[in-house]
Amino acid sequence: MSPITHIVKRSGATVPFNPDRIVNAIYRAAVAVGGRDRERARWLTEQVVAMLEANTPEDHIPNIEEIQDTVEKVLIENGHAAVAKAYILYRDERNRRRRVEADRAARPSDNIPWAKIWRVLDWATRYDLHTIWRLNERIANGEFPQIVHEAEAAYEDDVDTAASMITKRRDSLRMVFVSGPSSSGKTTTTIKLEQRLQRQGLKFVTLNVDNYFFDLEMHPKDEFGDYDFETPQALDLPLINEHLQKLAAGEEVLIPFYDFKTGKRSPEQTRMRLAANEILLIDSLHGLYPPMTEGVPDELKFKLYLEPLLQMRGPNDYIRWTDLRLIRRMLRDSVHRAYNPQQTLEHWHYVRASEMRNIIPYHGTADFIINSAMPYELALYRARLYDRFKEWEQEYEGNPLREDAYTRAARVRQMLEAVIPVLDETAVPSDSVLREFIGGSSLAH
Repeated sequence: MSPITHIVKRSGATVPFNPDRIVNAIYRAAVAVGGRDRERARWLTEQVVAMLEANTPEDHIPNIEEIQDTVEKVLIENGHAAVAKAYILYRDERNRRRRVEADRAARPSDNIPWAKIWRVLDWATRYDLHTIWRLNERIANGEFPQIVHEAEAAYEDDVDTAASMITKRRDSLRMVFVSGPSSSGKTTTTIKLEQRLQRQGLKFVTLNVDNYFFDLEMHPKDEFGDYDFETPQALDLPLINEHLQKLAAGEEVLIPFYDFKTGKRSPEQTRMRLAANEILLIDSLHGLYPPMTEGVPDELKFKLYLEPLLQMRGPNDYIRWTDLRLIRRMLRDSVHRAYNPQQTLEHWHYVRASEMRNIIPYHGTADFIINSAMPYELALYRARLYDRFKEWEQEYEGNPLREDAYTRAARVRQMLEAVIPVLDETAVPSDSVLREFIGGSSLAH
């Protein structure tokens, strides 16, 4: 019998063994099938560690696959077949995603809205904004204010189109969902959409789904031990679905209240009923996630999806949308949530994994997609964060526990290094979607 002190990652790197990651993985699988007993997850982890230590030769360091095999065995042997199935499915999904990632150059991804992308690329080419070098040329020629105007106009056109589509269905719609991955600009877009629709005589009632969070102690955690607010399983999905069905039918419901300071949810706080001429407006990461609205007929819902679908080639490849959203979230969280940008970088791979599993795959069910990318935002980020990414790249190099953070930092540093910085942000409108992240918004967020 040999104590487990280190493990071998898939990359081949040897890192310290942390049993809490097994606890979190088991608990997340339990949550997926309706269980929320963290102490049981911890007890099962003790069984996993004991089995590993009993079966691991003294000179052998177990790898990730061996640990996961042991987790499955312990779950099944202790009567947790449903949890084991959820764990196995999640594991298979991660493996499939790795294979797809490795083969993505040869196959188009189902997670990309291709029809929208072609239109965005056509726009970028027409306005000479399809590469960083073209952007730089226009900035060098003093055209930054014009670039801002062109980009903002394209975004506003998308919002106009969405408002027009909703207006045409005003007689049958009961609820509108604004969804998309983190830092896509949902809050600003929801406000702008509401303004347009109010001018058309439509009345809205907003529903904050954050009030449906389970108590903090019941939340699943990410692999670093932080409570995971990103996953839809952090929300009481059955209760949300029940309330949405009743509201769609004109019935009254009692909305709970979630107190982020205490991490507790209080039931039956606010009465809500939709009048015949009112539409429910919901801004949520998981507005397209099927279990949230599965009981509401599709003809009663309008589903809007947002993502910054920038089509601009950088030093090595097209700029990744996830990198834009990472920077946006860093800026927003540091201003509004006193959250260190470095923490955002270190945890981003977990945010990314969650959205790839629970948000992005459902973009195809949306009624319309809005592109919230602003080509000019890169120049602002170059001035604000380039030095920080350079520091992080150097700090994480060679650290096997921060491989993802290093890869992202190096990629973003290289991208920002190629952009001409712009320090003067006065050309950015006060109601721009970008103001949601860089500050100075005139909209009530």
